Amino acid sequence: MTTSIPATIDVLCVGLGPAGARAAATAARAGLAVVAVDRRRRAGLPVQCAEFVPALIGSTVRALAESVRQSIRAMETRIEACTPDLTDPFPGQMLDRAAFDAALVAEAVAMGADCRFGVSARAVGPEGCVALSDGTHVHASVLIGADGPRSAVGRAIGSVNRRLVETRQITVPLRLPHDATDIFLSRDIPGGYGWLFPKRDVANVGAGVDPEHRGMLKEIVDALHAKLADSGRVGREVLAITGGAIPVGGMVKPTATLGATQVLLAGDAAGLANPVTGAGIAAAVHSGTLAGEFAVEAMRGDAGTLAAYEDELDALFGAALARARRRRDELAQELRSAVAPAPAALRRGWVAYPEYWAA
Repeated sequence: MTTSIPATIDVLCVGLGPAGARAAATAARAGLAVVAVDRRRRAGLPVQCAEFVPALIGSTVRALAESVRQSIRAMETRIEACTPDLTDPFPGQMLDRAAFDAALVAEAVAMGADCRFGVSARAVGPEGCVALSDGTHVHASVLIGADGPRSAVGRAIGSVNRRLVETRQITVPLRLPHDATDIFLSRDIPGGYGWLFPKRDVANVGAGVDPEHRGMLKEIVDALHAKLADSGRVGREVLAITGGAIPVGGMVKPTATLGATQVLLAGDAAGLANPVTGAGIAAAVHSGTLAGEFAVEAMRGDAGTLAAYEDELDALFGAALARARRRRDELAQELRSAVAPAPAALRRGWVAYPEYWAA
């Protein structure tokens, strides 16, 4: 029998993706009373992610070992019809994202967090009281918003991700073994890029575009799939379809107070996904862990918790996010001009090329 959620707790985490699960585990490990909720019925499902993470994340997250499906050695970038450019090494891992999320939630539960699925935050009041979909009203000393790019917690404190990319992804059989991520840059994929990410015997094939072009997404992904199938690299059967929004505007203000409640945002809710690549799993894990640590400090009475958390996020992610947003804005300006962007502009806008990292 499921017990009711207490009306007053130490920490409430809204969202149980990597950011929320790590925040819940970290705070609970320190002995705080933690409740974490997620509107989904099961951890990690549906998968709304290309499932690639940099290799470095494995040094800090034990759950990775349970969910890696393939190691990645390099990146192949294709600009229009040009010969692919190989970036080697460009190491990483392809995950089973549902298994990864489930392992992180299991860790949070083992640490003592009360994790509940099928429960959403319907409203966040000006005094910090959260109305949940099960009818419960919860007042937490610390509220952690880890509820994605359209965060209800973020909206309550005026921190909204206003720039998004819309994505569509299909999973298909992988016919030829491959240990690189393939990136497709084209003027015909406005505001984003196409990808093939191999995952052992299947591949994730997808694309992202600016919201005003979302009507093109199915056609773009279908054409990329057909091209890859014609070359014998993937099968024609579509095993799964997913999609979702990615924040590409950079970090929003990640802290506030609502009455006596201290509010921290983490992961996509804080706008930590890279504005060029859309990568966000590693940032979600790191920021969620930090949010949990700073929740502990807040409960100990540290008056500088919010400012310190914001400073830490800026130190970790600020420079990279600023560069990526600048490159994104430059390419967007090219796209708005009468002449389609040249390959040189596409290279400057992508992380695999030295031009991206130049001043």
